[in-house]
Amino acid sequence: MNATVDVTIPVDPDAAAALSDARNREAVGRLVSRILHPHPGPSPLARAIDEMRSAARAAGLTDADIDAELAAYNAERRAGRTVE
Repeated sequence: MNATVDVTIPVDPDAAAALSDARNREAVGRLVSRILHPHPGPSPLARAIDEMRSAARAAGLTDADIDAELAAYNAERRAGRTVE
């Protein structure tokens, strides 16, 4: 970021601990700035998802493979199991 301003926002203790790392603070700052000042076109989240799908396809995975993995992950989360 070119010009930045420090702000104080309330977060939970785990998030505060993660934000003690300068790289995490910079990444979160970029994300917040992008969310609050959206650009035309797809959202940052949509672009990130597209980039991940492209990387997965380049690794030989199909959309069906990705969807199956996401469904399994979501099912495990709903069942209360820890996903690693």
